[in-house]
Amino acid sequence: MKKLSTLLVAMLLISAAFSQGVRKVTADKIVGIVGDKIILRSDVYNDITDRQRRGEPVPPNADCFIMEQLLTLKALVLQAEKDSIVVGEDEIDALLDNQVRGFIQMYGGRAELEQIAGRSIYQIKEDFRQSFTERKKAERMRDKITEGVKITPQEVKEFFDKIPKDSLRYYESEVAICEVVLYPKPSRELELLAMDELAEYKRSAESGTQKFETLAQLYSDDPGSKDNGGRYAINRTEKNWDPAFIQNAFRLKDGQISPVFKSKFGYHIIKMESRSGDDAIVRHILRIPKITDEEVNNAVNQLDSVRARIIAGTMTFGEAVNKYSEEESSKFTGGCLQNNMGGSTLALDQLDKNMVEFLAKSNLKPGEVSKPTVYTDERQKKGVRLVFLRSRSEPHRENLKDDYDRVALRAIEEKKQNVLEKWFQSKISTFYLMIDDDFKDCESMSNWLQHAVKTSE
Repeated sequence: MKKLSTLLVAMLLISAAFSQGVRKVTADKIVGIVGDKIILRSDVYNDITDRQRRGEPVPPNADCFIMEQLLTLKALVLQAEKDSIVVGEDEIDALLDNQVRGFIQMYGGRAELEQIAGRSIYQIKEDFRQSFTERKKAERMRDKITEGVKITPQEVKEFFDKIPKDSLRYYESEVAICEVVLYPKPSRELELLAMDELAEYKRSAESGTQKFETLAQLYSDDPGSKDNGGRYAINRTEKNWDPAFIQNAFRLKDGQISPVFKSKFGYHIIKMESRSGDDAIVRHILRIPKITDEEVNNAVNQLDSVRARIIAGTMTFGEAVNKYSEEESSKFTGGCLQNNMGGSTLALDQLDKNMVEFLAKSNLKPGEVSKPTVYTDERQKKGVRLVFLRSRSEPHRENLKDDYDRVALRAIEEKKQNVLEKWFQSKISTFYLMIDDDFKDCESMSNWLQHAVKTSE
């Protein structure tokens, strides 16, 4: 049996492959059974096709590789049900809603998705319900099998020592950075100007003088939607949208344009294109009031005073973040930026381009706090920040001193995989197994095949 590090990846691919949920199979048959769980020929070969369609590498003997993963998935699901592991319908519904919202965004709208799929949104969700439920049960079962697995420093060292020297990973320079951010406030006169501009765009669109999407392309300050006429697919329950934006959008009827309103990004008007329950397609125009040099200088002076207190030791950087920082995404991490895994070290290519340029020019050293620096973020919002460089590593080959946590993570994962291997070896013989003769020559599946009942065409 192959290492199970690919198992969860495979389960995600199975559930995420949209075409599997909507493809009509003209000829199919059962090629595997684990207990009362069946595997269809289409499950195997559609997965191969989907990987090719997404431009992903297809392993040698892909049919054997995928079949083994499906047998593994079904065995974990079967055991989860025997152990009374429960997955709530609300949890599955939430996963399905997120998946469908992704499809709507990908294909340009609810109607477009239903047309491409040849199914209603409800039917698409039902197509995926079983695979999502099985994936979640298998994950819970895997967690249960490995929940007691721990790792010691000695085991981490032994794992590291087994890695061939020419196979040690190479890491580029990484940094740990924290920041205090202020966003200069525009004058009331420039706020009123932005509001008046939006009111005029609303009148033009409602009178038919200009199309809303054309106005968005010409005048919106939102780089994420400007080119497609301000269009977004949104859902009322999503937490990453500004509350004011969601509230104003879902007050509208189809074709209606909102009054001018304010969000944390600036001022907006929204046009409701179409709505179905908690899902909607909208267009919006964002205007960000201009910031004058006077407002920027006020923010610079304020942060200059904060920096002086930090350097004098009368205020810690964390205290400065809590008291002054206006950047919500990092305020609750002590102002420290985080990578996609929630860690505090980031490669330079994970930083925004303004931060990369700043680090290149500033010569800031680890432990130092920068002078206030002015920048424009990805939302085209002007800010001023203090940057605290906690640490910076040089490009290096992997070693235990600098990369212990990374090595330990891989070591414990290998240990969990070994526990899973032993669990499967003890359990395979207790399952009813049928594997079609199409897979009888799969060497990687020998452990499964020796316990399977014989089949014939």
